Amino acid sequence: MPANFASTEAVQKLLDRASGLDIDGGNPRLKAIMRDLLQATANIIVKHNISESEFWQAAKYLADGAGEIGLILPGIGLEHFLDLYMDAKDAEAGLSGGTPRTIEGPLYVAGAPLVDGTSEVDLTSDPDDTDTLHMTGIVTGPDGEPVKDAILHVWHANSQGWYSHFDPTGEQTPFNNRRRIKLGADGRYAFRSKMPHGYSVPPGGATDVLMQALGRHGNRPAHVHFFVEAPGYRTLTTQINFGDDPFAADDFAFGTREGLLPVPSRQGDTAHIAFDFQLQRARADEDQSFSRRARAQG
Repeated sequence: MPANFASTEAVQKLLDRASGLDIDGGNPRLKAIMRDLLQATANIIVKHNISESEFWQAAKYLADGAGEIGLILPGIGLEHFLDLYMDAKDAEAGLSGGTPRTIEGPLYVAGAPLVDGTSEVDLTSDPDDTDTLHMTGIVTGPDGEPVKDAILHVWHANSQGWYSHFDPTGEQTPFNNRRRIKLGADGRYAFRSKMPHGYSVPPGGATDVLMQALGRHGNRPAHVHFFVEAPGYRTLTTQINFGDDPFAADDFAFGTREGLLPVPSRQGDTAHIAFDFQLQRARADEDQSFSRRARAQG
């Protein structure tokens, strides 16, 4: 098979028609993206001599695994790639500093209780006999100024590695280990919860099948997720991975980033993490918004 088969006139005409380039109407940006996607797919089929059976097996995998797409995409590095791409665009625009962004993951739930953060907040609604985690810190702007009226969204797994709303045991209340914390004028926060545990992808599920086929594991270290939003500042999506977790440097979802690996200070049945957030100033209204990713509703 000629290496340039996907560039032949017949194939090029097919891809133009399939992406709508030869007709009026439709979305021009979508047409251009679809054309490049089809070309890249055709090139891969030719380069790797993909058979008809392999093609349809891949299509079935994607269809059957749609329910785990939020795990598959970080697992193959594409969600982390978006972080790297946004970092590069920031650098190109002369933007630097602030707490590193990192992947959101698929387990945020909108509508968590909004609570007063001028004193320590308890995130844990359910009994849990594991160690207590305390986190404290401050949200500042690029010049070190305390950020007023910030809302800190926090969510994490329980001591078994399950997230409320997604717990197959059914033992957690809906917003266990989930809060939106309204901070005071000093930008300081403090919360306590029960120590989260890392998790693995569902055994035998689509993500696990793919990871095994790639010779990889599907484990995440213990971690805590955050959104930080405040008027006049860019909304931050980030998370911390516990630096002493055995998977901290080998997170299957590529969520580990320099500056986001605090080691808990452990004493008896308690642990403490001090972690400060620094926000960048918003340059446009959209900087203060969340991405339009589909998210679960509580």
